[in-house]
Amino acid sequence: MEFLSSSIAAFLLTFLGMMLLIGEMLVKLRGFSGLLGFGFILLYFGTHLTTFNLVIMSSLYLVALLLIIIDGKVLNDGTLSFIGLTMMLVIIGLTTPSWITGIYGVIGVILGTLCSFLFLKVFPKRNMWDRITLFDRLSTEAGYNSINNKYEQLKNKQGVALTDLRPVGTIRIDNEEFSAVSNGKWIPRNKKIVVNHVDGTKILVDEVEN
Repeated sequence: MEFLSSSIAAFLLTFLGMMLLIGEMLVKLRGFSGLLGFGFILLYFGTHLTTFNLVIMSSLYLVALLLIIIDGKVLNDGTLSFIGLTMMLVIIGLTTPSWITGIYGVIGVILGTLCSFLFLKVFPKRNMWDRITLFDRLSTEAGYNSINNKYEQLKNKQGVALTDLRPVGTIRIDNEEFSAVSNGKWIPRNKKIVVNHVDGTKILVDEVEN
């Protein structure tokens, strides 16, 4: 029990607890990680609190955890997650009679939360915070058109520079005006240009040599 009340133990318990708890929210671990993580947090509370205070702090911690889950599943704007994490930091910091031990506990919460994102590299992810952090690539293979078809069709077409391209300016191709970038050269207005590359809606052009 003497070791459990030390600063190092406070760091380890909160680090492992938060890493497993947040990891459970991010990836599909069938609840085992979440139960084990909350067990570490309960052990942290039980080491420093009486039974009555243990119930109070554990309940507040669950409320903070619930706020994070609601934000990830429903709101997706990060507000409740910020409030929940702030509550956790305050609860962990105020649990111990020693402010040094409390700081170690707070550091464990922060580092554990950050390390939980490593779970995404190993396990299948849950649909949490998808509207905030877009994990899927918007690729053509996934059913998305990564390049505007209209701009893609401009490749190798010729037109005229309506303004000086230094290197950005306006060009006209097939009676339509586009913003374009010269390939590192200053192209005067009224010069003929040719589109040599299209990157999304960015058009790169060269001057047509007479």
